[in-house]
Amino acid sequence: MELKVMAVGDVVGNPGMERIRRSLRYWKRQTGADFVVVNGENASVVGMTPSQGEDILDAGADVITMGNHTFGKREITDYLDESPSVLRPANYAPQLPGRGWGIYETKFGDVAVIDLIGRCNMDYGPDNPFLMVDKILSKIKTKLIFVEIHGEATSEKLAMGHMLDGRVSAVWGTHTHVPTADAQILPKGTGYVTDLGMTGPRNSILGIRPELSIAKFRGDLTSRYQWAEGPTKMEAVLFTIDTASGLCRKAERIDLTDENSSQR
Repeated sequence: MELKVMAVGDVVGNPGMERIRRSLRYWKRQTGADFVVVNGENASVVGMTPSQGEDILDAGADVITMGNHTFGKREITDYLDESPSVLRPANYAPQLPGRGWGIYETKFGDVAVIDLIGRCNMDYGPDNPFLMVDKILSKIKTKLIFVEIHGEATSEKLAMGHMLDGRVSAVWGTHTHVPTADAQILPKGTGYVTDLGMTGPRNSILGIRPELSIAKFRGDLTSRYQWAEGPTKMEAVLFTIDTASGLCRKAERIDLTDENSSQR
């Protein structure tokens, strides 16, 4: 049997949220995805509110992952403790609210999702994600295991993929908001992509109005970041997993814009 898991890139601002509400359930059906993981840490540009989390789940996500902006909205703290479907990086300090991994029931059996954050240019002084994932994997019995690493450095994400090759079903990266062209199956059978990309404004810099990012890089006086307007996109990767072995048979990009997705 085959399990199809769709991992959706970082949702950015109101345009990204609207795209998720409008498109996710439709494309879940179109692709035959059985399980969907969405990175939601930029739903409010910096952070995610509980109501946005509920909207993402209502739209068809099974799990929401977070990253370096996990605590961008203070009201998220209780929600992280209360919702098992929302994960923050597992290698954050243990006293912080929330959980970093979970086991979820599906018709194919238990599915495990682990959320990690890299240590290059990240906040909150995370523990070593490579050592942390080993500890977590020692507690997991299912073969269907998916790992997200929210990281700045491509080398760090690639190293995680190769370390876990043959031990988990798929590894994907988030955070840089730019999709990479390396969706693949690693030598021992783990699906991998360095970065999923993002869901939000197409004509933007990482979802933000270009002039605001340009001003920052020029050294000008800057204003608060705001999401861009106009056409939107949703970027994701669909992993097809052999349920008997837990290994990946196919990893394929899903790149949808308003122009190529029948306005869905």
